[in-house]
Amino acid sequence: MSSRAFRCIRCCLEIRDTREIALTVEPRRQRTFRCRVLCMLFLLSAGFFIGSAFVVTDYKERFLSRGFTDAMQNTRLKTCETQCRPQGSKSLPKGIVSKTSDLEMRTLWGPLDKKKSKSSMNLLAIAAGIKQKESVNKIVTKFLSSDFVVMLFHYDGIVDDWRDLDWSDRAIHVSAVNQTKWWFAKRFLHPDIVSEYAYIFLWDEDLGIENFNVGRYLKIIKEEGLEISQPALDPNISEVHHHLTARDSRSKVHRKINKLIGGGRKCDANSTEPPCTGWVEMMAPVFSRASWHCAWHMIQNDLVHAWGLDFQLGYSNFLCAKQGDRTKNIGIVDSEYIIHYGLPTLGGSVANKTEEPNQATHDMSSHSSEKLEGSLSHQSDGRTGVRKRSFVELEIFKNRWKKAVKEDYCWIDPYQKPHHQGKS
Repeated sequence: MSSRAFRCIRCCLEIRDTREIALTVEPRRQRTFRCRVLCMLFLLSAGFFIGSAFVVTDYKERFLSRGFTDAMQNTRLKTCETQCRPQGSKSLPKGIVSKTSDLEMRTLWGPLDKKKSKSSMNLLAIAAGIKQKESVNKIVTKFLSSDFVVMLFHYDGIVDDWRDLDWSDRAIHVSAVNQTKWWFAKRFLHPDIVSEYAYIFLWDEDLGIENFNVGRYLKIIKEEGLEISQPALDPNISEVHHHLTARDSRSKVHRKINKLIGGGRKCDANSTEPPCTGWVEMMAPVFSRASWHCAWHMIQNDLVHAWGLDFQLGYSNFLCAKQGDRTKNIGIVDSEYIIHYGLPTLGGSVANKTEEPNQATHDMSSHSSEKLEGSLSHQSDGRTGVRKRSFVELEIFKNRWKKAVKEDYCWIDPYQKPHHQGKS
């Protein structure tokens, strides 16, 4: 306490105590006035400092409280930013966002449909023309008995002439004239749309399935851990383009071959690359949900024939299915095999090909025939053009892959071979 404050208190006490003896020669009245003034100044000073203390404390509390709140909000924002949200959904509450969809049809009235078990749902998508109606009917009928959703891609624009089939109203019909299976798949089989389906069968129309059982096939690929697969081709009847896809009657599943494959190339036990291993052909591929998530992204928007894509499917298996070894998780199922007739249905006529027995061409209505003739009349040599375009697209895809690998410094090739290892 300061000496002035001490004197003030002392004076106040002296005034109140009439028995105090004067200590100075100053008149009593003058001394009393000074003491009162000092006492008032002291009280005012004390009140100011005490009030200031309360104000400062309250300000600090408010400041700290606001700082704490801001910190909490910033932490919350940072936490929310790390959450994976679909593009365009940031302004919506998370619980209302439906991230995926499916191809199931819903009723317009009555009770809500009970959703099927995800584990039992699979998808069959076929590029179909009316000339292969009977062949497609056989395939679809067999698949529907195994709880499949069916989607038809009508590349000839004819849809109504399928209505007489029992299953037609249960199938999804998509029509676009003169487009390929891969054009349709890129636009209508986005991973978020087909994420409900365990396996996606993306098949051509010219396939014979007399020796194929869907249920047994699904069981085998699950047991074998095949993320990408295809049924083997009957080599005695089918049009076989690559040795790996031909059926081996001695095995249930094979993943590689050991033989000369042409052009001086040989597949042996040390081969680790397509088409010796880790490879399927594109007429009847089967994708797991995980592998399709990557394969879809590799389909080029402007390249419709998908040539070259088959050689890179191992990367879909590695990156999305997270299996890490295309020689193990991509394979050919021998015990459930099919026939590939190899009909040139895109851009030309099948007149010079041997069609499947009991083909339903004679069942086509005259109205359908007129549509087909009209759509192909201006294509004098359409089939040759399709083949040329396919080879051009193959080179474009290969060059794009090389360019993408070169420019992406963060990407590491999981199948990169040591420099000293030669090509198989």
